Amino acid sequence: MQKLKLNIERCKGCGYCVDACKQKALSQPGQLNKKGYSIVVADEEKCIQCGMCYRMCPDCVFEILE
Repeated sequence: MQKLKLNIERCKGCGYCVDACKQKALSQPGQLNKKGYSIVVADEEKCIQCGMCYRMCPDCVFEILE
């Protein structure tokens, strides 16, 4: 099974991934990374590893591990 890994320091808080996630597994709860951007948080129980977040992210925040 694949696993989603996030590099939150790359996140700029654009929200493209949150909008793309049909499972509502991603959110932006207001936590900031070291650069001051609102980071994305994943709910692994809701995530079905479809890869939409990976495809939509312009900053390569997501990595899909085998």
